[in-house]
Amino acid sequence: MSLIPQHFIDDLIAQTDIVEIINARVPLKRSGHEYKACCPFHDEKTPSFYVSPQKQFYHCFGCGAHGTALGFLMDYDHLDFVEAIELLAGQLGLDVPREGGHDSAERARHDDSRAPLYAALEAADQWYRTQLAQQPQAIDYLKQRGLDGETAKRFGLGYAPAGWSGLLTALSAHHPREHLEQAGLLARKNDSVYDRFRDRIMFPIRDSRGRTIGFGGRVLGDGTPKYLNSSETALFHKGRELYGLFEARQSRAPLDTILIVEGYMDVIGLAQSGIVNAVATLGTATTREHLQRLFRVVDRLVFCFDGDRAGRQAAWRALEHALPVMTDGREAAFLFLPDGEDPDSFIRRHGKEAFAQRQQHATALSRFLLDELSQRHTGNSMEARAALLKEAGMLLRELDPGALKNQIIDAIALETRMSPERVTQALRRASTPATDNSEPLMPDRHQNVRRTPIRTAIALLLTHPHLGAQLHNGNPIPHDDSLPGLALLHTLLEIVRENPNITTAALLERWRGKPEQPHLARLLEWTDLHGDETLARQVFTDALARTHEQHISQRLDTLLTQARRHTLDAAQKQELNDLLTRSRTLNADNAR
Repeated sequence: MSLIPQHFIDDLIAQTDIVEIINARVPLKRSGHEYKACCPFHDEKTPSFYVSPQKQFYHCFGCGAHGTALGFLMDYDHLDFVEAIELLAGQLGLDVPREGGHDSAERARHDDSRAPLYAALEAADQWYRTQLAQQPQAIDYLKQRGLDGETAKRFGLGYAPAGWSGLLTALSAHHPREHLEQAGLLARKNDSVYDRFRDRIMFPIRDSRGRTIGFGGRVLGDGTPKYLNSSETALFHKGRELYGLFEARQSRAPLDTILIVEGYMDVIGLAQSGIVNAVATLGTATTREHLQRLFRVVDRLVFCFDGDRAGRQAAWRALEHALPVMTDGREAAFLFLPDGEDPDSFIRRHGKEAFAQRQQHATALSRFLLDELSQRHTGNSMEARAALLKEAGMLLRELDPGALKNQIIDAIALETRMSPERVTQALRRASTPATDNSEPLMPDRHQNVRRTPIRTAIALLLTHPHLGAQLHNGNPIPHDDSLPGLALLHTLLEIVRENPNITTAALLERWRGKPEQPHLARLLEWTDLHGDETLARQVFTDALARTHEQHISQRLDTLLTQARRHTLDAAQKQELNDLLTRSRTLNADNAR
């Protein structure tokens, strides 16, 4: 897999003006050294959205939205990371390089090898559309399903004739058979090659740039399989792609929620009724990769299933995939329709408003989780409660620590008649820990953040990266795993020493998608550390000195406790004497 080099991302951010990027989308007004506006990510009348040209960073003091120019483009324009990189690079007239297995020449050859596949799929797309216009029975089928011509055109619907070689004959003059086969348009049996799709309504599947990468085909009669997708190709992967996502992102309607349905016709029927935020998986269960893609576009997902047993089982599988990608600020819910109804049929029978009402009152992921656990482990016996805790522990072990997890634990405590502390202990025993037990760098967003020396040093290093580059190597920071955040401080220092001209925004981007990112962004909220550089250097030096003192104090306590319980070896005795000497020196200096 090719990667975008980190140095290119750093340089791209350094050349980008976040004020220009945001002002083109949200009008900004100068406010002192910063710019402000009403936040585009939540409703407000008084501006609380601030953009810092110095730090190339934005922050909303109302809803907590924050980030760099890249982050803003991803959230506002509904782009993924690579798309945002390509957009910024395009505005600067730069080509995006790749590394990790492809040098530039090899990358070019790689892209060239895919170009004929895109061309073949585009030609097939146009041919299928032409065939639809010439086949009354296919048009009648779509009319019977309630679709109008405008909707069919918007989604590019087409028709594959019943013959075995119609597409092959039509396209082979300009597209070699090899390319048609590699694009998933032809199938092979022994030495025979034939059209993969025959006598089917064709649904083009598009990537994030609107290019056709595959097809889904729905049989007109009672044949099997009812739906047939393109085979896996260099361009098309069922476990990653989502039908209708491109069309949803192209709509002009606000996109704050995405509805996940089960079929192509559900997406199209909902869109025709004015509900343009639906997508469908391609004959597979919802995967973690699907959800990660969608959560990069919106913060709320609603899964739509039949209310029967099969639908609830599918919902449970979706919940299992959703839990590992849930973080505070993300929401997921489950909408269950009456037996025998799908979104397409429900909205035609009951109307858009009735469907929207059900979507608004969908069952929250946490509520569905608790209800299902209760039904799986009925009764008030200690054994039933223990079984519930065991399954809950297995499910929650990958859920990020935070407000959502704490509330679920509180609810389980009520259900099992135990204290939240005992539930937490039981869940910990019931699951395999996914992370270490060290104290987090920062508490939950709704808790006050205590200014420890390490947090202060990290905040200053983010705000004034050059402080780390200028730090004297003769005064090394201790390596102490017992001090929360110290390992992160060491990593930051290493980055700024290797990249002395790195900016705040580029530094923060190094942690995109990592657990530390939201904590680092919160430290940037300490605006009192953004000012005078001389004062910042003094505070930074003092924070490092206090970190040394904290390390000495904790290490002394550890060795003295060990000395009372056990005999210290020669090296430990020497370390203890050295620490006592350093402690007395520090105390004397502080007393002056």
